[in-house]
Amino acid sequence: MNRINLICLGVKDMACSLKFYRALGFKTYETTDAPPIVFFDTQGTKLELFPLESLAKDINEQHPPALSTGGFGGITLAINMKSVDEVDQFFALVEQQGGKIVKPPAKPATWDGYSGYFSDPDGYYWEVAYGKNWRFDENNMLIID
Repeated sequence: MNRINLICLGVKDMACSLKFYRALGFKTYETTDAPPIVFFDTQGTKLELFPLESLAKDINEQHPPALSTGGFGGITLAINMKSVDEVDQFFALVEQQGGKIVKPPAKPATWDGYSGYFSDPDGYYWEVAYGKNWRFDENNMLIID
C-alpha cells in the first residue's frame, strides 16, 4: 500500500474555493457552483474540497477537532513544473484569480531550482517549483530517484 488517493482540503466557502481551483485549471466533473463536496482529477491523485466544519465533524461527530484560527498548519502542497516559464505563468494565473503570492518565484539559495509559494482562499500553502534536473514519467509524475 504505497499510494495517496485523495488529498482533502477543508474549505470555509465552497463556491469561492471551487471557482478559484477551476480558474487555475483543476478539472472536475462537478457542474454546480456550491456542491456539498467536489473532487478534482489531477495526475496521480485527486484533490477534494469539503466544508471545513463538516470535515471536523466527519473526524469526530461528538468532539470534532478545534478549527484553526489561522497560522501555519505544517503542511504544504506542491505543483512541479517543467520550466521556469511554466512557474511564472502559473503564478500570474494565481495572482489574476485572487490567490495570495506569499513568496514570489526565485532561485532558492539552498537548491538549484526555481520556486515560490502562494496561498489559496482558505490559507493553504502551495509551492510551485521547477528543477533543471527533474524528470517526469509518461503520466507527468515527478521521478525522484
